[in-house]
Amino acid sequence: MPEQSPLERAGNFLEVPLGYTPEMAIEEALRCVQCKEPVCVAGCPVAVPIKEFLALVAEGNFDAAAKKVKETNALPAVCGRVCPQEDQCERVCVISKKVEPVAIGRLERFVADWERLNNAVIVPEILPPTGKKVAIVGAGPAGLTCAGDLAKLGHTVTILEALHKPGGVLFYGIPEFRLSKDIVEAEVDYLRKLGVEIKCNFVVGKTRTIDDLMNEDGYDAIFIGTGAGLPYFMNIPGENYNGVYTANEFLTRVNLMKGYEFPKVSDTPVPMAKRVAVFGGGNTAMDAARTALRLPWTEKVYLVYRRSEVEMPARIEEIHHGKDEGIEFMFLANPTRFIGKDGWLTAVELQRMELGEPDESGRRRPIPIKGSEYVIEIDAAIIAIGNGSNPLIAKTTPGLQTNKWGNIVAEEATGKTSRPKIFAGGDIVIGAATVIAAMGAGKNAAVAIHRYLMGETDSAEINYSSR
Repeated sequence: MPEQSPLERAGNFLEVPLGYTPEMAIEEALRCVQCKEPVCVAGCPVAVPIKEFLALVAEGNFDAAAKKVKETNALPAVCGRVCPQEDQCERVCVISKKVEPVAIGRLERFVADWERLNNAVIVPEILPPTGKKVAIVGAGPAGLTCAGDLAKLGHTVTILEALHKPGGVLFYGIPEFRLSKDIVEAEVDYLRKLGVEIKCNFVVGKTRTIDDLMNEDGYDAIFIGTGAGLPYFMNIPGENYNGVYTANEFLTRVNLMKGYEFPKVSDTPVPMAKRVAVFGGGNTAMDAARTALRLPWTEKVYLVYRRSEVEMPARIEEIHHGKDEGIEFMFLANPTRFIGKDGWLTAVELQRMELGEPDESGRRRPIPIKGSEYVIEIDAAIIAIGNGSNPLIAKTTPGLQTNKWGNIVAEEATGKTSRPKIFAGGDIVIGAATVIAAMGAGKNAAVAIHRYLMGETDSAEINYSSR
């Protein structure tokens, strides 16, 4: 796929990949061999009918291809951009045994964009109203997917979102150059056309509790898809200096609050740091580093990771883009303390690491090398070492079982929790994961909620005694 040159894109927030032309899309779709048993579908958490939609693209019938994808995926323009297809549908593509797999994700993006840009988006058939009300807590990927599926089945659906824009991590976490906010807003508007109501600035647990929603507001079922937005810290000396940020805070300031629009006044400005270090090796770390690089005052960005490049969980494409754009990767290094003056960050002390035997993650464990400490000067640090669950809903919902990490305990196949009528899915259940995994959980929960509302099954609590 064509993309902006590294030198050009490092100075703007425009999308890096430029998308396929119709001719390129047809040529790529023709590479699909139309397997009798398409194993790629099994690799997709939302079971997109890949074989059928690729055949339609190959015929040049882009409108029908987009409609085919939307049969199971409510957010194709999003998934086509941020879904790790290389580890899912494309990884099991039959032709990948000899050549590059069919670019399923890029073709999904193409048909979704074609439909939107050609004003071909239509509202599918909505089943007759059931008279049942469902509240969706959180407007992230899990909640949006669950809401769309339930609305098409005739239920009255309301999304309750804590922030002032719907989209969750799609809006506040993923940078503009990976996922345009216009794309997210277009996908959310599609859900509104399905009849989904969205209420922002609504903090469940404070504005209303889960029990208030059921007992006083008359909701027949509730889906909790609040994600994992509580950042982890490193717990090292100096972490409270001004200039030390979590990736959540930094990316939210840039993405949601538009703090990058300097010199335009912003209520949540982004730090004007010249030398930035990002700590972590996942996609969020890459997002933070590539975002910092694009701010006009930044001169140098380091990405510090305690393992080697081989162990990095970030997508290969993101690492490649980061290198091309000029990020300096510092592998086998770990911070031991932040150094400051007059309350402000000035440097970080790093310690060199070596790799030992694999740990529970399957990756080789990083081991500190004694006496190997060294210092680099920085004036901003961004911590991107993972996120946990916000405890607000669990604390305000008696009887809602959580695990030792604070995640809501729920059945994987249905989203059923320990409380009747309450379902949950996505990162709030499994911990920080991918957009498409959260969408899959939302889709599974929608099926279970519909069956419960229509009397096909009960919503009895899960029996945990044997677990």
